[in-house]
Amino acid sequence: MNLDLFLNNITNPALLFFLLGIVAVQLKSDLVIPESSSKFISMYLLFAIGFKGGQELSHSPFSIDILTMVFLGIIIAVIIPIYSFFLIKKKLGIENAGAIASAYGSISAVTFITCVSFLELNNISFGGHMIAIMAMMEAPAIIVGVFLMSMYSKTRSNKINTLEVVKHSLTNGSVLLLVGSLIIGFIVNDDQAKGIAPFTTDLFKGFLVIFLLDMGISSGKKLSAFCKNGIFPFAFGVVVPLINGIAVAIISGLITDNVGDRLLISILSAGASYIAVPAAMKIAAPQANPGLYIPMALAVTFPFNITIGMPIYYQIIVGL
Repeated sequence: MNLDLFLNNITNPALLFFLLGIVAVQLKSDLVIPESSSKFISMYLLFAIGFKGGQELSHSPFSIDILTMVFLGIIIAVIIPIYSFFLIKKKLGIENAGAIASAYGSISAVTFITCVSFLELNNISFGGHMIAIMAMMEAPAIIVGVFLMSMYSKTRSNKINTLEVVKHSLTNGSVLLLVGSLIIGFIVNDDQAKGIAPFTTDLFKGFLVIFLLDMGISSGKKLSAFCKNGIFPFAFGVVVPLINGIAVAIISGLITDNVGDRLLISILSAGASYIAVPAAMKIAAPQANPGLYIPMALAVTFPFNITIGMPIYYQIIVGL
């Protein structure tokens, strides 16, 4: 692994602010980001990346490579929750297995955003269609996880309303804002987009570090409860994303030579959702323990991917 790349990642302001949030909780500081501000920043990040992705997509020539990459993203979102479910169910139970499988089959928008920031910092281009792929990978993983829970549940008294879950996953605020911003970015012309460029581009990195500070605070609060579940959830949160990311980094080379696209699809495959999936699981699996699957995604997989995972996937891509 490139040592300079690793050092650059661990000294990234985004990661350092994330760690600051964890440290603040351990020191029992009263540092907190108001909930309303946190929600606004989340919405801003999704809006900005969706809009910029739509702009990029409007300038991207249509090709079979794009269609193949979209197909790969959807296949990944189906396969990962299936094998994850069977790895987990005997250890942590059916409901927890379904929730965790959905989370790891789905994507982390913040990890994706951090990867975009890395690509822009290093002047590495990527296609706007990657934003569309990110949005498309959210719902299939949730649907597969819910289906597996329903299929293997020993108690059939609590019937899962699959249509309700599908509807929720497609109309979830984060997904809707992301897709809507993508469409709007695609429709508007360059002159109109320049009018809001200071908001969509210049402020982006500043809002990102504040958001990750908030994520660090949230992670720090959940660490103690998570540790009570033993080593298995921690090991799963590192090993499975690593396998997913490496496999897709290699496979994506059969589809495209674009380094940015390959790194983004790899990081999407390696990420785990802690926004849309928990919201869906409130409906589909209220018995699943959010103190388990949220810290796995947020406190283990997220920092692993942006410190160690991303340099590994990048090195595989540029080295093959």
